Amino acid sequence: QVQLVESGGGLVQPGGSLRLSCAASGSGFSMYVMGWYRQAPGKQREFVARITSGSSTNYADSVKGRFTISRDNAKNMVYLQMNSLKPEDTAIYYCNALAWGSFHWGQGTQVTVSS
Repeated sequence: QVQLVESGGGLVQPGGSLRLSCAASGSGFSMYVMGWYRQAPGKQREFVARITSGSSTNYADSVKGRFTISRDNAKNMVYLQMNSLKPEDTAIYYCNALAWGSFHWGQGTQVTVSS
């Protein structure tokens, strides 16, 4: 069983930064494909970023150059560094793991970008 717990969300002004963290339980973390998704009010959940077991990354066009995903396999952690935040980045951010052929989700953390 894989459990994911996000943290690090909050209120930030436009142009500011936040770092989200996701703690994963379960064996074999280094083999998981980890990702971040987000869901804004009234919208569908959308892909944000992904990092493979080999640390290859890819990003949604809307966040390229501003967000960075990383992982620490020794700590079973994945991070999302978010810079130059915009009001349209406001959403609930969810951590996702693809582990042993199944998708797993955290409970989400709220990010609000507003002055």
